[in-house]
Amino acid sequence: MRILIAGATGNTGTRLSNQLAEAGHEAVAIVRDSSDLSGLPTGCEIRKADLTDLPSDIAVGVDAVVFAAGSGGDTSEEMTRKVDRDGAKTLVDLSQKAGVKRFVMLSSVGTDDPENGPDSMQHYLKAKRAADDHLVASGLNYAIVRPVSLTDDQGKGEIELSTDHVDGKEISRDDVAAVLAECATDEAPGKVIFEIAGGGVPVSEALAQIQ
Repeated sequence: MRILIAGATGNTGTRLSNQLAEAGHEAVAIVRDSSDLSGLPTGCEIRKADLTDLPSDIAVGVDAVVFAAGSGGDTSEEMTRKVDRDGAKTLVDLSQKAGVKRFVMLSSVGTDDPENGPDSMQHYLKAKRAADDHLVASGLNYAIVRPVSLTDDQGKGEIELSTDHVDGKEISRDDVAAVLAECATDEAPGKVIFEIAGGGVPVSEALAQIQ
């Protein structure tokens, strides 16, 4: 499959790009002019664009799209809205127009109730919630993945997954990328929203439980 990745040069996106390539898929990376491309897999197709100003053909010719970008709580409220809310919503719309089969959204725990999140994260959680809601309403086949706090620990390929709430507090970016990669394939469950944390169930087995 040809899979377009927003945030392909980020901490999670780079891992995702390489995992997709290793699995025999073709990663297509959305990158800015200033992005460091050294971590992307050999042969990765590059589409230069900014999430605040996406070209209308950005999603043409791909089978699935993964939105793995995210400003977190450290970015200004204005930029968070531009990237995590408006950029994501625009990419959803352009994916729909391009006939993309699947759209995978990297979201966050806490988006169900942003007002109860930490003050420093509320603007981010509100932006992610708006993007999630827009994807659900789009008619696309989707998976919305909401991880707990991310670490740079080596992945185990095993997670805790729940369509309600997980108990775990951390998950490695490797394992988040593994979940995103599997969700982008044709066989993955569709129109699902779930939380993930580090755990003891293999990724494929955990996802199969919600099919």
